[in-house]
Amino acid sequence: LVLLVRYTAKLLTDEVAEGRMTSGTSFQNGSTFARSGYAFLEASLRHKSEMVVYEAAKAICALPNIEPQELSPAVNVLQLFLSSPKPAVRFAAIKTVSQVAIGHPRMVSKCNEDLEALIADANRSIATLAITTLLKTGSENSIDRLLKQISVFLSEIPDEYKITIVRSLQRLCLTYPAKHRVLVGFLSNFLREEGGFDFKRSIVNSIVSLIKQVPETTESSLLHLCEFIEDCEFTMLSTQILHLLGELGPGTPAPARYIRFIYNRVILENSAVRAAAVAALSKFAARCPSLRTSIMTLLKRSLDDEDDETRDRASVAVSVLKGAMDEFPYVAPDEEAEPEEEPAPDVPQAGDPAAFVLLQGLPMSFDRLDRSIRAYVKAPTAMTSAEQLTFTSLPIVEEHEEPESAVDEIDDVGGDAALMAAVAGEKEEKKEVVDPAAAVYAIPELASLGRVFRSSAPTELSEEETEYVVRCIKHVMPEHIILQFLIQNTVEDQRLVNCTVAIEGDSDCFEVAGEVAAESIKYGETVNAFTVVTRNPDVPLAPCNFECILRFGVIQVDPKSGEDESDPFEEEYPLEELELATSDFMAKVSVPDFRQGWEQVGNTNEVLEKFALQFKKQDDAVAAVIDFLGMQPCDGTGHIKAGEGGKKPHMLHLSGVFVGGTQVLARAQVAAQGDASGVLLKIAVRSDDPTVSRMVADCIR
Repeated sequence: LVLLVRYTAKLLTDEVAEGRMTSGTSFQNGSTFARSGYAFLEASLRHKSEMVVYEAAKAICALPNIEPQELSPAVNVLQLFLSSPKPAVRFAAIKTVSQVAIGHPRMVSKCNEDLEALIADANRSIATLAITTLLKTGSENSIDRLLKQISVFLSEIPDEYKITIVRSLQRLCLTYPAKHRVLVGFLSNFLREEGGFDFKRSIVNSIVSLIKQVPETTESSLLHLCEFIEDCEFTMLSTQILHLLGELGPGTPAPARYIRFIYNRVILENSAVRAAAVAALSKFAARCPSLRTSIMTLLKRSLDDEDDETRDRASVAVSVLKGAMDEFPYVAPDEEAEPEEEPAPDVPQAGDPAAFVLLQGLPMSFDRLDRSIRAYVKAPTAMTSAEQLTFTSLPIVEEHEEPESAVDEIDDVGGDAALMAAVAGEKEEKKEVVDPAAAVYAIPELASLGRVFRSSAPTELSEEETEYVVRCIKHVMPEHIILQFLIQNTVEDQRLVNCTVAIEGDSDCFEVAGEVAAESIKYGETVNAFTVVTRNPDVPLAPCNFECILRFGVIQVDPKSGEDESDPFEEEYPLEELELATSDFMAKVSVPDFRQGWEQVGNTNEVLEKFALQFKKQDDAVAAVIDFLGMQPCDGTGHIKAGEGGKKPHMLHLSGVFVGGTQVLARAQVAAQGDASGVLLKIAVRSDDPTVSRMVADCIR
């Protein structure tokens, strides 16, 4: 019977996913199957077996787009289970209730009395889930009472449960921003209590996230963090907080109040923290000219520091600030000025060298800079070229994957992974990226064509189970495209010789210029063959399909000895069509600040278009738009948040660099149409070249 309940729930879910139930229709008023399926699940709630009843309640709670009145019977059953004498039943019920509270907090609020009773449960998993659920369903008036109960409970549980509660408190603060002082103060109190690194880091990360999402918390949060680093035993947290102070502190109404806390770290801490403190002081001096004289005195004391990093940072800061103070001396406001007169803002003047050197970031991340320089060095003529090495002359390197929004899989006992935490925790060690253009540079005839702009991912031109497996990598240059064909021989008694891939297409933009054959391919080997295609830069790019034929000579061999047994004879093998799309000429490169970049490019060459896309799901349409344009999603817009698909339009921010070095930015709004007939796309493309903007907008198909 339990299995039948699960099958019914799966069929009802498919009924919604496949569009057989129109939006806004309840299961009780839906199709015949939807009505009978829901009626069966509801009837199962009255079964004599607890297992069947719980499975039915869980199935109803998990149904997509379920109406509150349809959810009510399941919640009523789960409420009864919360007072069960069996710990397993209580745990199962509270876990399901916790998940329901994410989407329907009002439905769960009627269980609050039972949930409060579970805070004192002997099973800590149940007690933790009760607290996190109450934090989701509680009202603004009940927060103070909940915090009193939690403060007693937190001191008695292990750190992993504390972390779960901290993240729930963060969500609560986002729900009720007016309570930010109480909640941030509560979190900061536990920074001064006993606890491990992960627990303290979770609190710091939550406070940092709240600063970004609720700006009203900035001043109080920074002061709490300043007090924490006075007695912080974790170097990583101290340096993180000092960096945050350097970024946000100078922009507060009274930046001078933070200087004492930062300078204490220069006197009392280890070398890594001292270096971070010097960098923070430098940022205060760069952004607040009124503080430069006093901060210079403090920085000069670090010129004799025993640590090289600290000493070097202080030396650079003192030198730059001294030049800035000589060129732009600070003039204090007149003390006799009328109170009504608004004082001049305490900001650096235009052209201030301290602001440029100490505040302006690199145009690319250190990781991209490292990969770009490595790619530059690998180009054959790079080290002998007289060209000056600048940021603009470095080769474009693509982002391999969009950085995921920092989402921690939290609440192992509750299964809630929807929290957006603002921190990047410890990341896995990155694997070294292999330059796919290395195979091109290894052949002198191809290397002489110039530097590769970008290389595509391999495209399959045959099935994996076929006799000859062929994949293609497209290496794009400003005026050439080099097609690298990876040919694998899977026939044991054959050796392939003089292998080439002939391509034929009908396009005014592309023309085949030459081939480099794979001389010999033994059984099990994969060898490269190349085809060079020239591009006419005077003709606008348009997608083009090429028919591909693998041409080769076959020599029969003895599978045991490997010796040739025949002379070569010519063969042909048809392959799948190969497409050269406009997106192949776009490198996925993110920008540090999309909004700023969007305004800088301006709307002079902007192209606006509207499309109706034939996708049933909004997230499928978002993925397709990214694929069509070949651009990099920015600001975490590449994915729709869990549970929000189809509910509201999704704004997609994309950036990239088109062949030739043209920066391209795009904003796309993807909205699901109410009648489930498809998805509506509105897109705006900006670049410095109107032709490029038009070509990119025309990628949608």
